[in-house]
Amino acid sequence: MSITNETELLGMQKASEAVAYTLQQMRLHAQPGMTTKQLDDYGASILAGFGAKSAPLLTYGFPGYTCISVNNEFCHGIPSNNKILKEGDLINIDVSAELNGFWSDNGGSFVLGQDVNRHQQLVNASKQILHKAIHNIKGGVRIADIGYLIETEAKKNGYKVIKNLTGHGVGRSLHEEPSEIANYKDRYNTTRFKKNSVVAIETFIATTSTYAETLNDGWTMVGNKGGFMAQHEHTIVVTDGAPIILTEMNEIWN
Repeated sequence: MSITNETELLGMQKASEAVAYTLQQMRLHAQPGMTTKQLDDYGASILAGFGAKSAPLLTYGFPGYTCISVNNEFCHGIPSNNKILKEGDLINIDVSAELNGFWSDNGGSFVLGQDVNRHQQLVNASKQILHKAIHNIKGGVRIADIGYLIETEAKKNGYKVIKNLTGHGVGRSLHEEPSEIANYKDRYNTTRFKKNSVVAIETFIATTSTYAETLNDGWTMVGNKGGFMAQHEHTIVVTDGAPIILTEMNEIWN
């Protein structure tokens, strides 16, 4: 969507506050021995407190309120009573929701407890690359150039990017134009970021894979060559200068 007045900006800020606070609190709440279903239920209760509705549930009938992916799962992991979190797990939580007709999206990967499996370097790279990408976005910048920046930074750190997972427009629905904000230089994409537009920018930084494939459950995605992936995502408003980071409250850069 494009922000045209203060009411729309306020609406996006409130929806973004709901998803950002939920993500932050779920990350703090996660602990070894907990199931991903318990963590999802906790997130659902926070969203409900804001009066917000789960976007993946509302839009796609997703079997959960938030997406929780663990270790080799890249994204869209289904919360489960059978999946028990362990010390050192690489966890990704993606929270998106609708509130009063406005939609916002954010996510982040983190290591649970001690970094016994040595995932923190991957997580840090994903965070830093997202920060650099977002602070290079303003009206008129080519979407493909941001993709090139993300891929270049990933390579510098010894990682790859997932080419079939992308950022996207957001605001009046979960996925809007621009429909694909890729993590690589898509030379066929000549579109540019537009001032006042709302977009979800996300990194998909991987150790060995370049594509994500869907498992038989119809939702969970893993790498085509295995390995691990870290994702971080903010919803922002594009301006002529520094973007407005609507989901900053999630503290994924801390």
